[in-house]
Amino acid sequence: MRASRALLAIVARSLAPVLEELSLPQFRVLVLLETRGPTRVGSLAAQLDVHPSTFSRALDRLESAGWVGRAASADSRREVLVSITAAGTRLVGDVSAKRQTELDRVVAALPQDERDQVLRALGMFADAAGEPAASDLLVLGM
Repeated sequence: MRASRALLAIVARSLAPVLEELSLPQFRVLVLLETRGPTRVGSLAAQLDVHPSTFSRALDRLESAGWVGRAASADSRREVLVSITAAGTRLVGDVSAKRQTELDRVVAALPQDERDQVLRALGMFADAAGEPAASDLLVLGM
């Protein structure tokens, strides 16, 4: 449990500066778009378990901030695709880089002989846990 709390603290610290600019649900949208690419509005709303009309207002805010863009689908003009912009990609990248820096700092604080053991153990732990579902990670904005 201590290790779990330590990892959660790293995640929280990496997100804190971003949450001054946008909400955690809005950041979740950016992570989803960064991970999956352009997505239909209805599909995004369903994946986030929100009503499409409520989600549309959130998209308006993300779009006016310059983090996402909307365009008609090439397949159907009635469908609207949402894409992350370069600014949105930078925002998600900044959070990931901050998280990586923090993890690197923690690992570097370990004695060299223990560092290799811990990294192997964490790899084994990740393998045993399996790849988490995107929806599980999105709750934390990952």
